Amino acid sequence: MSIMKKISLAIIMMAGVFSLAGCLDKQSPEEKMFEELEKVVSIEKTFEDQQDPLVELEKKEKEIYEKIISLGMKEYDEIVKLADEALANADKRAEHIDKEKESIDESQKEFKNIDPIIEEIEDSSLKKQANELKATMNERYEIHEDLYKNYKQGLQYDKELYEMLKDKELSFDKLEEQINKVNEIYETVLKDNQEFNDKTDQYNKEKLAFYKKAGIEVSPDKKE
Repeated sequence: MSIMKKISLAIIMMAGVFSLAGCLDKQSPEEKMFEELEKVVSIEKTFEDQQDPLVELEKKEKEIYEKIISLGMKEYDEIVKLADEALANADKRAEHIDKEKESIDESQKEFKNIDPIIEEIEDSSLKKQANELKATMNERYEIHEDLYKNYKQGLQYDKELYEMLKDKELSFDKLEEQINKVNEIYETVLKDNQEFNDKTDQYNKEKLAFYKKAGIEVSPDKKE
């Protein structure tokens, strides 16, 4: 056998190996969906990491506010000091909520990759389930957009309030008006947050139901 023939046979054999590997590596649309949906989970890790620091900062801000309210104007210097602490606190909360928003935006961008995958699903009932899952997640993104905007507005109102509290000439009427603005916007934030959590729970249940119907086994940690 000549060298040329040996090379040719080697090429044929390698081509066969690549061809076989291609068959083995071919993923079903359901498996592709699983990979994309779990990528979204990984991306939102940054979002999750902001939750505890935000809660702690919110508790601290409440403590500062209560201290200020308990002080009389004779302790003006202490009020100014606490107000400045509260303003710094608001800036830190803004950093965390912005990181949270960036994470959700990245998640939304990645999630769009499921559109062509859904079209590949042949089982009509499974495709319907996938589209319902997609609709739920998109509603979740919309709710977070409202939550973010209202939270940022609340931070702005907080900062206005603490700047006012440093003013010795502040009238009771103006203070009351600002406090009402703060309370109203955070009532909206609480409502948005509850809706977001509810929609997240709904999405997770629908995702696991999709995996089950598709015959995809998931580890216990992904069932949380």
